[in-house]
Amino acid sequence: MPIPAKQNDKIKVSGVLLVDKPYGLTSQQVVSKVKYLFKSPNHDSKKAGHTGTLDPMATGLLPICLGEATKFSHYQLDADKSYQATILLGGQTDTGDAQGQVIATASVPTFDAAALEELTQQFLGAQQQIPPMYSALKKDGKKLYEYARAGIDVVREPRDIIIRSIRLTALDHEQIQLTVTCSKGTYVRVLGEDIAKALGTLGHLTALRRLQVGSFKVDNAITLSALENLPLVERFTQLMPIDACIEIPAQMTLTAEQCQRIHMGQRLNVSAQLTDELHVYISQQILQSTSSQVVAAATAAHETTVSNTALASDVPVDIRLLDEQGQFLGLGAVSLNGRLQPKKLIQR
Repeated sequence: MPIPAKQNDKIKVSGVLLVDKPYGLTSQQVVSKVKYLFKSPNHDSKKAGHTGTLDPMATGLLPICLGEATKFSHYQLDADKSYQATILLGGQTDTGDAQGQVIATASVPTFDAAALEELTQQFLGAQQQIPPMYSALKKDGKKLYEYARAGIDVVREPRDIIIRSIRLTALDHEQIQLTVTCSKGTYVRVLGEDIAKALGTLGHLTALRRLQVGSFKVDNAITLSALENLPLVERFTQLMPIDACIEIPAQMTLTAEQCQRIHMGQRLNVSAQLTDELHVYISQQILQSTSSQVVAAATAAHETTVSNTALASDVPVDIRLLDEQGQFLGLGAVSLNGRLQPKKLIQR
């Protein structure tokens, strides 16, 4: 539901909406449509954005953050994503998908399930991928697809990606279904081209559907047409909470005085509120994120001993902050020494 905050005498619409994006629209066009559908004489829905672009050809899950939820959208931008795609073998297009022009052809070799299974092992794990020219990445302030449309090929640096899981299924003698879970920054179009090359041919995507973003699933998404058919009051029931994008389990409840102080940007001493559960969580997060940095720093300085305990006590870890009524306030960064620093707070 929209939070009861007034802005220009209107209620600011805040929350997360899971949209099943249709074919042919850009992600930004979907965002604009959603903003329009939540707009009314009493509601302000101007602030909104998505959590990861889908090509016009692609369909599927597009989480959209509105209002105060936009402050936490980056948690889903960084999340792993799952896709299902169809690779048509025998032809390469300039865009890597069916919306481009065929620029090269090749014969399609015979393959079976065993060959595809062997191929999946080749693409699993950490690797590097060169982004396609037809992408929104920028070079010298200009998007790569703008260079591509002008016939200019730009040198692109390879980017680190991780393929968490991958499955290849033969649909017929020239089409393969690709199901993949991958890290942020992975271009499934490029992955499809690389799979085709590994089979000894060329290929491009003819369909792409996003199934999952982090813990969000397309099964829980609503289509634009279904959303439009709902009365305005029922559209608000489709909104998830402001903090839906945040996959942080640890939380702390603040007193009314602490809430007032933290909204003024003040640090708090919350040593007395650090439960055993919070101690364990903070310690685990520190071990995951800083142990390698501590070792590297010690090695570089040729130190023989490092006090991990002393260093760890100052390391801040993000947690959820709640008021005494259980309402979400935002995120704070707390350390084992009991210092709590406000990080991203919502406005009500």
